[in-house]
Amino acid sequence: MSTPRTVAFHTLGCKLNFSETSTLRQQMEDAGFGAAKWTESADVYVLNTCSVTDFADVKCRKEVRRAKKRNPDAIIVVTGCYAQLKPEDIAEIEGVDLVLGAAQKFQLLDYIDTLSKSPGAGMIQAGDVLEANRFIPSQSIGDRTRSFMKVQDGCNYNCSFCTIPLARGKSRSDTIESAIARANELAAQGTREIVLTGVNLGDFGNGTDVIEGNKPKKEALFIDLLQAMDEQLDERIARLRISSIEPNLLTDEIIDFVAQSKRVVPHFHVPLQSGNDKQLAQMRRRYKRDLYASRVKRIRQVMPHAAIGVDVIVGFPGESEADFLESYRFISELDITYLHVFTYSERSNTLAAEMEDVVPMQERNRRNAMLRGLSDMKRRAHAQSHLGSARTALLERDKQPNTLSGYTDNYIKINISDERLSVNQLVDVKLQSLLPEDCIVKSAEV
Repeated sequence: MSTPRTVAFHTLGCKLNFSETSTLRQQMEDAGFGAAKWTESADVYVLNTCSVTDFADVKCRKEVRRAKKRNPDAIIVVTGCYAQLKPEDIAEIEGVDLVLGAAQKFQLLDYIDTLSKSPGAGMIQAGDVLEANRFIPSQSIGDRTRSFMKVQDGCNYNCSFCTIPLARGKSRSDTIESAIARANELAAQGTREIVLTGVNLGDFGNGTDVIEGNKPKKEALFIDLLQAMDEQLDERIARLRISSIEPNLLTDEIIDFVAQSKRVVPHFHVPLQSGNDKQLAQMRRRYKRDLYASRVKRIRQVMPHAAIGVDVIVGFPGESEADFLESYRFISELDITYLHVFTYSERSNTLAAEMEDVVPMQERNRRNAMLRGLSDMKRRAHAQSHLGSARTALLERDKQPNTLSGYTDNYIKINISDERLSVNQLVDVKLQSLLPEDCIVKSAEV
């Protein structure tokens, strides 16, 4: 019996990419490929790329070089958002054999047996992004105690800094019935928490072709998905977490539902991008900062204990020092939990790339550091405010021996040492004291 060929995967970018990588891995393993780590020698390397992270080209080339060094004879495949945007550039990278675009990503097995190592540019299978017009389910399997489950893909927005619509196409969604069936399959495999993911998750329902009899069915909304999953999921799925939702799509109805939900945890990640209405307009965002502040206020009214994460971009073209300080003050006054801070970087084929008054990179980095410092203070204050209280945590492996870590429902990271406890267990813990590293809370079982 011959030894199966091995395949290794590496993912750059968001939770959505991780869920899709997991589905690709499962396809390959189902076809008889053995699993290898990215750091090991493999027969096939698959790199799933991102266009949002800075220096996408640099990161892509670096990982291709690493794979080629581990096995010069391996087949190297590059897919993901960057592959859709720059397929020719990637095909020219030494060692790359195949580039798969958005519509071809899940057809990897159709091409892999026809590939062979040969000099010259790699094969490109990347058509127009409009070809990516079907929703293809994906979810992470067996990677963690939680699963990232894609229920929506693509985006109909046209933010001036963003290439995602060019990389992933128009908004499209799973059906509620399919999402529940997939979640229940994950429950049977031991998953306790599902993180609902999408490019524009609050736009769930857009692009579904649901027919009831001979008539189109009323388009589902994200709140409909949450309500259905809350009621119908296998009881082994104890938690649902919303990965990210636009402030203009985060309705009172959604907030109020989460406040009384059996499974949806009190944790919101709501992109802001700027606390300055001037920049929000230039970014072509669909709200002003007053609306954002009202969303935070509403959450705090019904869930004072909730975690609220915020995405912010610094150094956007035209952002003066006064603009930045106005944004900084606005964010500092918001009752939020943490920030994900992105340093603006130019993306070709976007409106922002053509804008004037470019902010020097050194200044962008300084502003990033200021907001990261603010984030550290916010996160620490959130953790400290809950010391002495009891929360439920989902336990995971920790780097420290005889220690488990995990996250509470409201996204406080904990460490706990108790030999009676195990990975993937939900446990009520008392938050005891704040450890110095990364705002981790030392906890004990209640």
